Amino acid sequence: MEKLRSKPLAPHWRVFLLALGLSAIMFLPFLIYDKGYFFFFGDFNVQQIPFYQLAHEAVRSGDIFWNWYTDLGANFIASYSFYLLFSPFFWLTLPFPTSFVPYLMAPLLMLKTACAALTSYLYISRFLRKKEYAAIASLLYAFSGFAVYNIFFNHFHEALVFFPLMLIGLEELMVNNRRGLFAITVAINCLVNYWFFIGEVMFVILYVFVRMTSPDWKMTLPRFFWIAFESVVGLACAMFLFLPSVLAIMGNPRTTSDNLLSGWNFWLYWDTQRFPAILQSIFFPPDLPSRPNFFPDQGAKWSSMTAWLPLFSTAGVISYLFWAKKSWVKKMLWICLALALMPGPNSLFILFNHSYYARWFYMPILLMCLATAVALERADVDLMRGWRWTLGIILFFTVMVGFTPVKEDGEWYLGLMAEPARFWLTVALAALCLVLTYWLLQFHRGRGSFARLSLCMVSVISVLHGMIFITNGKLHSDDTQWIREVALYGREHLELPQDTFARSDIYKSMDNLGMYWHIPNIQAFHSVVPNSIMEFYPEVGVKRDVSSKPETSNYALRNLLSVRWFMAPEGRVDNMDEIMPGYSYYDTQLGYDIYENDYFLPMGFAYDTVFDKEMMDTVPTSLRSNMMLISLYLEDTDAIARNQDILTLVEELPTDQFGEDGMMAAVEERRTMTCDTFTIDNRGFTATSNLDEERLMFFSVPYDEGWSATVNGQPVVIEKANIGFMAVRVPAGEATIRFTYLAPGLIPGLIVSAGGLAILIFYLIWARKYQTVGNVTLSLTEENPYVDWPQPNSQTQADPAITGNLTLEQLTALADLEEEQQDTGPDPEPTQDDKKEEP
Repeated sequence: MEKLRSKPLAPHWRVFLLALGLSAIMFLPFLIYDKGYFFFFGDFNVQQIPFYQLAHEAVRSGDIFWNWYTDLGANFIASYSFYLLFSPFFWLTLPFPTSFVPYLMAPLLMLKTACAALTSYLYISRFLRKKEYAAIASLLYAFSGFAVYNIFFNHFHEALVFFPLMLIGLEELMVNNRRGLFAITVAINCLVNYWFFIGEVMFVILYVFVRMTSPDWKMTLPRFFWIAFESVVGLACAMFLFLPSVLAIMGNPRTTSDNLLSGWNFWLYWDTQRFPAILQSIFFPPDLPSRPNFFPDQGAKWSSMTAWLPLFSTAGVISYLFWAKKSWVKKMLWICLALALMPGPNSLFILFNHSYYARWFYMPILLMCLATAVALERADVDLMRGWRWTLGIILFFTVMVGFTPVKEDGEWYLGLMAEPARFWLTVALAALCLVLTYWLLQFHRGRGSFARLSLCMVSVISVLHGMIFITNGKLHSDDTQWIREVALYGREHLELPQDTFARSDIYKSMDNLGMYWHIPNIQAFHSVVPNSIMEFYPEVGVKRDVSSKPETSNYALRNLLSVRWFMAPEGRVDNMDEIMPGYSYYDTQLGYDIYENDYFLPMGFAYDTVFDKEMMDTVPTSLRSNMMLISLYLEDTDAIARNQDILTLVEELPTDQFGEDGMMAAVEERRTMTCDTFTIDNRGFTATSNLDEERLMFFSVPYDEGWSATVNGQPVVIEKANIGFMAVRVPAGEATIRFTYLAPGLIPGLIVSAGGLAILIFYLIWARKYQTVGNVTLSLTEENPYVDWPQPNSQTQADPAITGNLTLEQLTALADLEEEQQDTGPDPEPTQDDKKEEP
């Protein structure tokens, strides 16, 4: 028992705890400042926190099919699988009450950082003889510029955590013949974030074709088949989430062929500053996501463009590139740099979309950390050479950006940066790293203290850089006291009638405030919403890319969408009639003036006339909402034909009804044929009506293939109406209308996943039986960097051979040792001097 207690903690767990402690130090001042919460700025405040709260409450309540608080309504699985739905870190929040979730944001980031250090250590240590250098590399990865930058998008950290596991699974399959692990890691990465997984697939394909040039992989056609087989099985296991997610984004304007790169734009960046900005991002700590500073007009905000490593920057990477003559890591790094410098190849990781993103950089960063660790470990690597190159490039960018003369409005000044103070702070941090690296290399390289001091310096710079970055971000944040007292606590204090379902319009305020308050809100900031929303808004004159923010000039739109409440910051609106007609002052709460729509249309109202696409094309975009209050729009001619017995086709454009009076008259007419009740639930909604004639009943719920409908228990056809919404035929008299939602692809995906899981289990059982061997006797050496050899016991001290029953991992590793000594990673064959240095 005493022996067990004194057993030292395994190196990878020490790395985990070290990274956890460092991230805790980094976040602690901000937690104290924000009274236990962690608020940052931009997307973190308006997406990450409310998304976590909303999804947390939805999962705990079983409301996992259709979400009424995301824009005009959304497929919950598809909308949140990109952000958090199958992140294990999100699931750790479920035992806690929803009100406690904002307190968990910083602890989760700390845990993610520690896990990223752990998984990267497990990968990198495979290629090193001295584990302390793997620890240094793991901190470089976990606190890289990419990791700190993406605190802004905290769901990106899941990719940082789980991607190294996929490479570990691949290495285990090819080097140690360990079956099944790669398939499992493929499934995990796909489930955690399907969009990052698509980029990872591209990278892994490249990795396989470059890595197979290394002799230790012993690539053959059958072994290539096993990679493909496990890839397919892993994807199949994740299909229950992957299929609904992919189906949901197909047809999204941001993923269609219209957005693909072509022509010269495939090879050359259209923003002249982007090429040097990419290079600069490797050598300097990152700019803020929304405020590029070195190259302000690079056109790459929020792109995650950074590949900076704390302390050593590129000194180790460049030194490694000069030193390694034949290395798959060297090839990969050069290929990744070439891909990053051309828009088409760079977009390979986002399916050739024309939008610029560098969100795949974490993958080559992992290899940069590996190269740095090898350079630090190997005594024959000239690290000062890489340091000198890094110094020269940093000086070049500093002089170019900091001292270029500029003439503007007749006056001269120095500097191309957007914010001089922040620029010089970044330069100072880069310079400090250069000085500390020089001190380490000149005075401690070759000594026993080098690794320990390097680890200490990396730790200090990682925490310092993180604190500086977070502080800079918080300087551009909303007032944190306001976020706490109005956004977070507002739900408990907002008092509005709940007699019927109604949407709100929280105007000119913090994005997604309605999500904080848990009320449906047409002002929404969410990237993954039903395609019908993306289709509808541009047709009525509202820009819809990543957010929905209709202007007040489109006042008829509010009535069409059943908006009852208009809220604006107190004192912002002097005369509501000048902003939007037909609203009356209701109350002032939480610092907001609240107005009620006198012409509110409840969800579910019917029409007796219809107009077609030919007429729609003649209606000015800004007046189409008015037209859709007057008459129902059906684009499908078959739909018009199906309902011609109850709908009269409008043949002349009613231009005299497009003004305010016409809008109010149309609302009064719609009010004569509305639903009596409208109730939402976990699977959809139920409405009741009592019409005098059979009508086509319209609901401003986004059209989606997952909806099915019944009227009085009988299935009915759902018509796609008013561009992006739904309508069904409802008979005269009392009627019960039921809409039920099931995410498209969910059932087929579950079936495929069940089959994939069955195949994986059978495959694991087969592999275990096939690979099990009895008693063997093989010699052990310390040349294989993939295996931590078991220490000889007292009976085998003089004999390096171990005889007996070995584990599968030991057997496969020992079998590989019978082969001729091969190159086992990024290192060339060790020199005689290197062998003398090994224990």
